[in-house]
Amino acid sequence: MRNCLELDSVEFSYEKRGAALHAVSLQLAEGEFRCLIGRSGCGKTTLLKLAAGLLKPQRGQVLFQGTAVARPRPEMGFVFQSPTLLPWLHVLDNVLLPLCLHGEVTPTDRDHARRLLRQMGLQGLDEQSPTALSGGQQSRVAIARALVTNPGLLLMDEPFAALDAITRAELQQDLLSLCQSQSTSVLFVTHDIDEAVYLADQVQVLEHGRIVHQMNVNLPRQRQAALRDTPAFNAHRAELRQAMEAGR
Repeated sequence: MRNCLELDSVEFSYEKRGAALHAVSLQLAEGEFRCLIGRSGCGKTTLLKLAAGLLKPQRGQVLFQGTAVARPRPEMGFVFQSPTLLPWLHVLDNVLLPLCLHGEVTPTDRDHARRLLRQMGLQGLDEQSPTALSGGQQSRVAIARALVTNPGLLLMDEPFAALDAITRAELQQDLLSLCQSQSTSVLFVTHDIDEAVYLADQVQVLEHGRIVHQMNVNLPRQRQAALRDTPAFNAHRAELRQAMEAGR
């Protein structure tokens, strides 16, 4: 299987905070869902920004589909910790924003955006203001906006961290379904062990700017809520917890 994203011995330091990443290498296959997990300040978000072209590595290189990443690309979608919706635009126009920035929006584009909203459980809310939506609904709009360009790679920075447990679980399920239907590769940053095990094909633990552990998630690809209560899920969870505690 061909790699969608490659980080080759990437290093990055901040002027005041010092080194954030130390010779990190990562290969993400096409269609793979990868989670990066670690404590606050371990370098997760820096790695994600390098992958997106929002930061440039000081050493090493970042490749997307074999080409060096020098700036953000339309073939990548990014979902931030906050939904960052524009309050003066209706829900549908927020979803269509990435397409508006690159040309004229067609009727086909609008149909595609509406279909994404329906898949995210937001049917009938096209003309609503984002300020009238709940936090979970705003997160759904943000995901639809990131997927409207049919990106090959979706980069997500703890997008569900502020949500309640039930809404978070629902969004995890919807995200998996959408990404599998579109064969989207995902690099997902989280500090939540359960979330990482439930979502990922593979999890990597980041500690002090280095990848210190890698775990293949040997669970059925069609994830269901009951999976969280199985011995296999608990074994994966325990392995990740042990890896994080070992890096303290």
